Amino acid sequence: MIVSVRLKNILLGSNQKVWLAALSVSGSAVLTGGIVAFTPLVAAAASVPSVDLGTAGSYSVLAGSTVTNTGSSTLQGDLGLSPGTAVTGFPPGLISGATNVGNANAEQAQVDTTTAYTQAVDASPSTTQPADLTGLTLSPGVYSVPAGATNLTGTLTLNGQGNPDAVFIFQMPSTLITSSASDIVLENDANACNIFWQVTSSATLGTNSSFQGTILALTSITADTGASITGRLLARNGAVTLDSNTIANPVCLATTTTTPPTTTTTTPPTATPAGTTVVPASHTGEPWSGWPWWLGVGIMGSAGLLLLRPRLTRAHQIR
Repeated sequence: MIVSVRLKNILLGSNQKVWLAALSVSGSAVLTGGIVAFTPLVAAAASVPSVDLGTAGSYSVLAGSTVTNTGSSTLQGDLGLSPGTAVTGFPPGLISGATNVGNANAEQAQVDTTTAYTQAVDASPSTTQPADLTGLTLSPGVYSVPAGATNLTGTLTLNGQGNPDAVFIFQMPSTLITSSASDIVLENDANACNIFWQVTSSATLGTNSSFQGTILALTSITADTGASITGRLLARNGAVTLDSNTIANPVCLATTTTTPPTTTTTTPPTATPAGTTVVPASHTGEPWSGWPWWLGVGIMGSAGLLLLRPRLTRAHQIR
């Protein structure tokens, strides 16, 4: 940081001099008791804009060609398919939400998924991470993850830094693959509602793995036996294949704004010393309203009495 200082010699009174430093800096300076305290301006980290899922946000599963389930999968949200029409495995699979197959609702959800996918692709700037995210603790941001035999063999931790609205976007230029029993841990207010995985090809979640966030895949998504997802599986063009999975739609926290109460400060009346003449405030603005006018009247009256005193004295002696 470069600080330019200009010293100014300011004359106060007859012989008193005070040296002041005029600072030209990126920050603020305060002069107190001859000491200049400088506070630099720290640029806040740019926040990552969220991805708008639109109507697709209510879906646990959305596919383009088919939806196939084996076993007792549970979908907390909606199931959708468009433009395909083939859905199998429900039952035994359970759907808590609505089922939209080949209708206007499913078509609109696919439109919104495409929009969200594009938003995730365009998110920047991104930081490149290793192909295997195991062992990392990541703060909110945009991350580019290259293709690998697997992208998660163990545990990935996402730290929300105390902000439940913090956004994580993972851009996968090829596939997303997680290993069996891998998991994603959320801490410090990180929320699965704001985690997005943009997959340029297809995604596969390993057996008994635990996954967090919404997958936006261009092609297909496969959840192996027992994989659990807190998020959504949204495939634009291909199939979604399930096998005894649990998919819980994340709870998105509404942002609330609290308006502080209005504080009214009452100034107590100032006590008037005994013997003091108070000029009514209603006289403000009139020629006789100010104290200089009354002072002048008092001086003139006193001068008049002094001038008249000799005459009054002589008049009294004559009597």
